[in-house]
Amino acid sequence: MNISNFDLNLLRVLDALLRERNVSRAAERLALSQPAVSNALNRLRELLDDPLLVRAGRSMQPTPRALSLEAPIRAALAQIEQSLSGAEQFDPARSRQRFSIAMTDYAELLCMPHLLSELAEQAPGISLAIQQLDPQLPAEALDKGDLDLAVGRFESLPERFTRQPWMSDNLCLVARRDHPLLREAPDLERFLQLRHLWVHGGQTRGMVDQWLGAHGLRRDIHYTTPNYLQAAHIAASTDLVVVLSTRLAEQFTALLPLSRHALPLDVGSFQLDIVSLTQRQRDAALQWLIGQIAATSRTP
Repeated sequence: MNISNFDLNLLRVLDALLRERNVSRAAERLALSQPAVSNALNRLRELLDDPLLVRAGRSMQPTPRALSLEAPIRAALAQIEQSLSGAEQFDPARSRQRFSIAMTDYAELLCMPHLLSELAEQAPGISLAIQQLDPQLPAEALDKGDLDLAVGRFESLPERFTRQPWMSDNLCLVARRDHPLLREAPDLERFLQLRHLWVHGGQTRGMVDQWLGAHGLRRDIHYTTPNYLQAAHIAASTDLVVVLSTRLAEQFTALLPLSRHALPLDVGSFQLDIVSLTQRQRDAALQWLIGQIAATSRTP
């Protein structure tokens, strides 16, 4: 194909269509009319000799050819945008940007009080929107720009993403202070006798249950919840015990009638990371925010 004869504006249309999978929503994203987007799609189909998107119910599904073009086109458009705005300097004090971040309520509790305090002083016009983090990296939302960052524990990442270490932590056992079976630190036998509450976070098995399963053991889980804050309040008022991160347990034991105990099994520590698209490494505003989040791990 002769690129000199190709209307590069069509790439913006294709990118919007691949993001939205719907002509009307793509037109809205681009501030164009629906007929204009439909016409552009027809031109793309002719130029690329491929249907690109085919109707499936109320949405449109990309063809293999379209999927192969999605990441390169998005990266190219981002590079052009960053190159054209490269001379601009980011001023936190004057910024009015809004960032969307996916994280668990655990990460939110540890990060946001410190971060919001810093933003109030350095960047009062910046706003944040937090979304619940699923067990898997929300790659599609990050690709589409619906999310700017994801903060959590991710074993592996696709090559188009970059991770910035945030904090490491380990686990401990938390129970109400006058728990009848925890007058002293539990051994493994006592740990397995306890009635457990598990904060699943959408996972099928966490670090503790993976360790127990590898040793042919199981604990007695009576209640599951996706919410760490709710788990702490339930543990404070029942005989259920919960395994929490040490940093989170320190906060909860200061606020609620809870006691903290060492685990009688060695599951090791875990790492939490800040994940973003590699192509946004030249996004000065986003990199500034990542730096601010990373700094919260060093705040007592």
